Amino acid sequence: MTAAPPPDRRLGTVMMVLAWIAGLAVAAQWFAGVEERRRNPNQAPLSLHTGTAVEVRLERNRAGHYLATGRINQQPVTFLLDTGATFVAVPADLAERLQLKRGRPIMVNTANGLTESWSTRIDTLQLGDIRLHGVSAGIVPGILGDEVLLGMSALKQLDFTQRGNELILRQHVESKHE
Repeated sequence: MTAAPPPDRRLGTVMMVLAWIAGLAVAAQWFAGVEERRRNPNQAPLSLHTGTAVEVRLERNRAGHYLATGRINQQPVTFLLDTGATFVAVPADLAERLQLKRGRPIMVNTANGLTESWSTRIDTLQLGDIRLHGVSAGIVPGILGDEVLLGMSALKQLDFTQRGNELILRQHVESKHE
């Protein structure tokens, strides 16, 4: 018959197992953060203020897309910049959480084909210190996920230039001395 290990040895084994579990949890959390930063390298876009403009520089992700964290009506969202989109397209589930009101029904052509959507208006759209007001948008049920397509109804209000792996967005501001 084998004797049970002394209580202090069992406690040591339990503590070592708990330390390994905690270490693995911390490592998993860290790697998840690294992967999210690769997917969206613009989680906190920096703004540069000049006398006449606000400028936000975005880095392209590994897939070649420009994702950036921003806000719609003060709520955090992830934007996917899409110059091929006519308007800002908000997934239906996200639009509900943002409490966007459905307007008139409209038909839109998506990657999945023609689908019924609803017009809406975004009171405030923010990316870094760039703020746009009264932006036309669409609530599109066919978009999966939580990424908002930042289309031309917003981008046409900005100057934008691509240089290498960087997209520079510029909003002209009125001088306070006028």
